[in-house]
Amino acid sequence: MAEQDAGRAPADEQVDVVVVGLGPGGEDVAARLARAGLAVVGVEANLVGGECPYYGCIPTKMMIRAANALAEARRVDDLAGSAEVHPDLAPVARRIRDEATTDWDDAAAVERLESAGGRFVRGWGRLVGPREVAVATAGGERRFRARTGVVLNPGTAPVVPPVDGLADTPFWTNREAVKAEEAPRSLTVLGGGAIGCELAQAFARFGSAVRVVEAGPRLLPADEPEAAALVAERFAAEGIDVRTGVRASQVRHDGEEFALRLEDGTVLASSHLLVATGRRTDLPALGLAAAGIDDGTDSGARTIAVDDRMRAADGVWAVGDVTGHGAFTHMSVYQARIAAADVLAAHGAGDGDGERADYRAVPHVTFTDPEIGAVGLTEAAAREAGLTVRTGSVPVPSSTRGWIHGVGNEGFVKLVADADAGVLVGATSAGPHGGEVLAMLTLAVHARVPVDRLRQMVYAYPTFHRAVEAALDDLQGDGS
Repeated sequence: MAEQDAGRAPADEQVDVVVVGLGPGGEDVAARLARAGLAVVGVEANLVGGECPYYGCIPTKMMIRAANALAEARRVDDLAGSAEVHPDLAPVARRIRDEATTDWDDAAAVERLESAGGRFVRGWGRLVGPREVAVATAGGERRFRARTGVVLNPGTAPVVPPVDGLADTPFWTNREAVKAEEAPRSLTVLGGGAIGCELAQAFARFGSAVRVVEAGPRLLPADEPEAAALVAERFAAEGIDVRTGVRASQVRHDGEEFALRLEDGTVLASSHLLVATGRRTDLPALGLAAAGIDDGTDSGARTIAVDDRMRAADGVWAVGDVTGHGAFTHMSVYQARIAAADVLAAHGAGDGDGERADYRAVPHVTFTDPEIGAVGLTEAAAREAGLTVRTGSVPVPSSTRGWIHGVGNEGFVKLVADADAGVLVGATSAGPHGGEVLAMLTLAVHARVPVDRLRQMVYAYPTFHRAVEAALDDLQGDGS
């Protein structure tokens, strides 16, 4: 069983590696090293597995899957007769509770780590010296000295913006949203990034009156402007009120309703308020300074700087959101593989010439409808990097599969090329199954497949990915 119930152990227990934080990356590192025979202690104060399986990727996608089924049912009248739709969030809530999270219990994840040969300690871990970790547990403080080193995977927590009155109200973050048993009567979403947009559309499709407030000029600021416009257009069609370019100045709650005042004087009332304005790690709480790592106290840094083998300092590695290379589960696990190999080499169980991190082709998907898949550089980022940029773009409805699909076929494929090198440096696949179409574009960017070689491929007909071929034709004609 986990060691959180054990009495206080002797000071400075000797192990090979301590992993602080067992999100997807930390859990993966700990299991890899334990299976390789190292003495590994994994430390986690919350749920083993991190945000993704309990409050993020998995439960939210269950909500989105169900919400999309409702949307498809409402399209039957345009495609196949008629249908009546009666939304009910209860089946989704049961599935999240029973299938995805086991009522937010991580016993299976703890057992998985221990079956790999690792030890688990429930508590808050912090560095108190090079290769030394103190863990605040229910039974008192425990200290571990790691002969080889420490791996940090602390994850992030939702950012609560300094809006007057907000902290004193019962607002939601993604954690409360995925535990909802029924759709709120009305919902204001503060933040128009991926999390805010996904949950806004899901609840709207379950019958909530939803509005989104985004301080920036558009939704999905990390994506192409065309993607933001596409999602905003769909939101408008579904009755979601989107307000961009305006900040919240005050929040009040009278016991029944929220009143969100905007800087332009507008007051928005709703039964629920969801805060989705980003995530952050409390770097000083990790004790980074004790290992000579910048904790942001003086510099303002919000992430831990690592090299291409995930080294943050001598004997300290970091993986996941805290490294600043994308707050994605797939990034955390990718970095975990690299870090584990380097830790093994430092332990004397590897050749030291392992994989190095390469962030040229990092993919991400926003699971709205239309689905937004993107990889590599946006057009603006490519131009800022000084590249000679050419773009090609086609609307999904112009493809045969898009035309067949009919209602709900909005989307586009956009390619961003380095004209001098003759390769793609970025791409966006928006529309039905946009994240799946992205797979071939991710490979093209990652492998630096020449654009001319991509044009010589055979593209199956009629498929959504065949739109890539048309985008290449537009690229050849200099769609920029």
